[in-house]
Amino acid sequence: MPPDARAAVPKLRLPLRLPQPMRSRTKARSGPPARLTAVGTGVLALAATLAAAAVDRLLFGDLGVLFGLGYLVVCFQLAVRVRLADLPAAPISGPIAFALALVCFAPGAASGVTGQVVALASGLALRAGWLFTGTGLAAVVVAARFLAQRRIRRSRAS
Repeated sequence: MPPDARAAVPKLRLPLRLPQPMRSRTKARSGPPARLTAVGTGVLALAATLAAAAVDRLLFGDLGVLFGLGYLVVCFQLAVRVRLADLPAAPISGPIAFALALVCFAPGAASGVTGQVVALASGLALRAGWLFTGTGLAAVVVAARFLAQRRIRRSRAS
């Protein structure tokens, strides 16, 4: 290639700054993290608890330790991620999701409404340790968040 042919090829220049729409997408989000509403807390509790129950039932044929540990993780995450205005939803939605997971994935088919109720009651009784531990964990985290927020409000007021 002759020397004057190279000079005729324009040089590719990259912009030093990204255009405005591109910058806003790549910029790190600032401000408080997104929080769950009461309805979002219930939906997330139900979906995650049902998923943990389905995986445990698929792998081991029964609801056991994997389901219990999954429930504990779900309860903790709900209590940490719920909005301050909806704090009571976290310890309430966990046990409801736990009971629905037992209705859907508990082994053994019970016939009739009475059989379903008895099966649910026995399933809750057999897994009461996991149920109370997860619910208590959520209640403790929610209470700690409530008290911390109350202290922050008091310090700002004075």
